[in-house]
Amino acid sequence: MKRTPSLLALACTAALGCKTTGTMDPKAGDAAEVSIPHEMYELDNGLEVILHQDTRLPLVAVSTWYHVGAIDEVEGRSGFAHLFEHMMFQASPHVGEDQFFRILEQIGGTSLNGTTNFDRTNYFETVPSHELETVLWLESDRMGFLLASLTKKALDVQIGVVQNERRQSVENREYGLMDEKLTQTLYPKPHPYYGSVIGSMEDIAAATLDDVREFFRTYYTPANATLVIAGDFETAEAKALVQKYFGTLTGKPKPPRRDVPAPKIEEAIRIDFEEPVAKLPKISIAWRGPSSYEEDTAALDLLSHVISGTRSARLDKRVSHDEQIAQSVTAYFQEHTSGGVFQIDLVVRPGRTLAEAEAAIREVLAGLEKNPPTAAELKRAQNSQETSIVRGLEQLGGFGGRAERLQVYNHYLGDPGRVAWDLERYRSVTIDDLKRVQKKYLNDKSVTILATPKGAAE
Repeated sequence: MKRTPSLLALACTAALGCKTTGTMDPKAGDAAEVSIPHEMYELDNGLEVILHQDTRLPLVAVSTWYHVGAIDEVEGRSGFAHLFEHMMFQASPHVGEDQFFRILEQIGGTSLNGTTNFDRTNYFETVPSHELETVLWLESDRMGFLLASLTKKALDVQIGVVQNERRQSVENREYGLMDEKLTQTLYPKPHPYYGSVIGSMEDIAAATLDDVREFFRTYYTPANATLVIAGDFETAEAKALVQKYFGTLTGKPKPPRRDVPAPKIEEAIRIDFEEPVAKLPKISIAWRGPSSYEEDTAALDLLSHVISGTRSARLDKRVSHDEQIAQSVTAYFQEHTSGGVFQIDLVVRPGRTLAEAEAAIREVLAGLEKNPPTAAELKRAQNSQETSIVRGLEQLGGFGGRAERLQVYNHYLGDPGRVAWDLERYRSVTIDDLKRVQKKYLNDKSVTILATPKGAAE
């Protein structure tokens, strides 16, 4: 029988350092041959530098990760990592107020962003390759000199901006408060994930200038950052520019990462929640899972694909197509440093009930135990995950691009060259693995939250 080359094979290029001999068989193929060629070294001040050269297009992506996130916050200071992400786009002694993005846009920058999650904060941009020096100057400037411009006025402005963002993304967003309640239940105080990444209104408002300055000194130090340059550059020239702009920066030693145990769910928890914004009921069921990249994470990820995500997935078929209970439904596994979460979300269609929705979810999961995933379902899930990774590798920067992949593996695994291992961990999952992780994790120790629109009755 003739085999069709997989997307992995088609996407493998010289820039990825791999061969084009893959197949659609998830147990065969060339995952072991896939790599993102790179060089990694460290400056005297502790800054990690990773270089990935790809000269096919005159573009260069720059990614700067600071190894700080919500996990590093203490009680009463939730949202600090995210607040400081905003502060990093303010003025410095050398760059005017709100000029950072403007300069990048003027030189043709794309994929400009900064994000914060539970475990890290990142900043990235892609520019024409001849503008690499401009980007390195901008990034080094705020790493080394932002402290001098951290004024009370700038802080007050960003506190207002973040509070407004919280209103838009949590308090005035459909199911925003429900989702926050679920997070708080999964990660009760004093766990640093409790307040969610954006933090509480009270903690954001309580931020002082001394707090923010100390946060900068502790976490925005070269020793706590990793710089990735990916794209069209000459290695010797890039190294010289890195040394010129970052080599003279000083700061504190790398702060130790907090070892925060994942909270356990000792018994089933049910929460009835009055949703103030949404118009339709929603049910979310969440289970505790392993931490980032630990054993079983790949199997749980693939199990979520079997349950939901395609028209033929078990839960989608039942609630969206056969019985038309769901307005929307999804299952997913989230990896975090301090305990992952397997979650199913279902928004109930008008005229249907939360009780019907929950019964359908429970029955699909019970049916999955009696009739385990088939080889075809596993293969579909593996191909979907492989496609997601490889499509990201087709681009230099931006979400999922090669620069960010190098950062992800370096941050969570201590080795930026783990893309082949990552692909192989999905390819090696078996049906028995899916059966085992469902039994081990998707048990009766879950958190179920049932949201009813305010003023409505079930």
